Amino acid sequence: MNPHYGQPPGAAGTIVRTARGELAGQSLAGGVTAFRGIRYAEPPVGDLRWKPPVAAAPWSGVRSAVEFGAACQQVRSVPCSIYAREIKRMSEDCLFLNVWRPPQASAAPVMVWVHGGSLRTGNPANGLNEGSALARKGVVVVTLNYRLNVLGYLAHPQLSEESAHGSSGNYGLLDQIEALCWVRENIAAFGGDPGNVTLFGESAGALSVIELMTSPLARGLFHKAIVQSGYLVSNPELKRSRFGLPSAEAIGEWLARELGSADLPALRAMDAPSLVERAAAAGFDPQATIDGWVLPQQILECFDRGEQAAVPVIAGFNEGEIRSLQPIFLPPLPASAAEYESLVRSIYADLAPAYLARYPATDVGESALAGARDAFYGWSSERLVRDQTRLGLPAYLYFFAHHYPAQEALRLEAFHASELPYVFGRIGVRDGWPELWPRPPDDACEHALSEALMSYFTSFARDGAPSAPETAAWRAYRDERAYLEFRASPQSMQHLLPGMFELHEEVIARRRASGTQHWYINVGLASPPLPSAPCSRRAK
Repeated sequence: MNPHYGQPPGAAGTIVRTARGELAGQSLAGGVTAFRGIRYAEPPVGDLRWKPPVAAAPWSGVRSAVEFGAACQQVRSVPCSIYAREIKRMSEDCLFLNVWRPPQASAAPVMVWVHGGSLRTGNPANGLNEGSALARKGVVVVTLNYRLNVLGYLAHPQLSEESAHGSSGNYGLLDQIEALCWVRENIAAFGGDPGNVTLFGESAGALSVIELMTSPLARGLFHKAIVQSGYLVSNPELKRSRFGLPSAEAIGEWLARELGSADLPALRAMDAPSLVERAAAAGFDPQATIDGWVLPQQILECFDRGEQAAVPVIAGFNEGEIRSLQPIFLPPLPASAAEYESLVRSIYADLAPAYLARYPATDVGESALAGARDAFYGWSSERLVRDQTRLGLPAYLYFFAHHYPAQEALRLEAFHASELPYVFGRIGVRDGWPELWPRPPDDACEHALSEALMSYFTSFARDGAPSAPETAAWRAYRDERAYLEFRASPQSMQHLLPGMFELHEEVIARRRASGTQHWYINVGLASPPLPSAPCSRRAK
């Protein structure tokens, strides 16, 4: 028996009876029990490819829940990336979730994690998403797989025709909703409270959380949300071109032509590894679809109308978001300060003075990084907490600016996703890290920061008010635009990056008004020339 574990699978206290059947988990150190690889939906293969998930069938006897299920079929990581890791098992048959139960759990808060990966890649079985440390804080933790890339986000007219809702393209989101339905039905068997579910995610997982906040199908399935490095995008609409994006069905028809598949049966007959690889090579960009069913309207339209889920929110972003994402967000940089200023003026026109005041030419590289970060992640985070505050709900903003020597050596200070080891209590854990990830020191300061962050998140899950013992108070955003800044230790602050939100709110407002420009990755120095303000806005 592995000395890390307290009991073998199936020992007393590790068997639960769910609505579908019995599961045998594994007892871990600290009284936590892990239940891995729980099937929540039938395999989405064959005729079920590109259809809404079908709830898993019941079973008889005790089913082992010790090993993780397969990750969704996906392309391999770029070898030189700090995020690259080997995925041992991939399959189209991937609709599994995992549960970590704290000791003596009874009506405990539930935290449901949605992993990131640009909707292309990701795997909740990786060590940075392991839920035992959070569970030791008294919450039931759930992590889930969902369909990714072309398997999860392909829209096509023939798919819409066969749908009772005239919809296609949101299979990954429908998987997440099905997993939340499983939680509502089954989590009490693990000691969790189905009436107190916090949905949390990072990057594309955070985007999914935001989209689920706008989906009527997810309403009531979660009660709080934590959005880590989320982004408020413009999504393709099912049948019409809008905001400079082709319709989702047109994108699907284009991809079918690229794959040489004349019809839906031919697409469904392709083997999953080849389909995923060829779609990625063709340049397919997985995004959720505004389909009138899963997502009735654009994210910002929903939030502007106050029709999003009325739930308390934590939202925030990292100081160095773009440092590890430069090939995605940054074009070649101008060679001089003069060229930088000229480029900014050509893009931002009458807003150029405000842009240059916020992102000056004195350090072109740093300004380019900060400009892209704020336009994509910073504005989105503050917009989220402002809009929830407008609904009269508790909303909390954070800025994760903590870094350490291994990051500094690579110029990756507070990079995208660098908060994850702190959120999941992985400081000092040896296994489960991407090979090239710059590791934080295994010292008291790093452990203390992780403990604080876990306490803030789990207390928020418990009662909607984030707190941590013997450290800074996290005030709601409504209190003088308050936020919490994570450096060596948390610091209570107010008015994050003055002028940032107002600048990018105006930029997005003009793009929305024009109807011809999207704002997905289309940020900072990679932006097209900004439309002029309507006369009514100029007069104000």
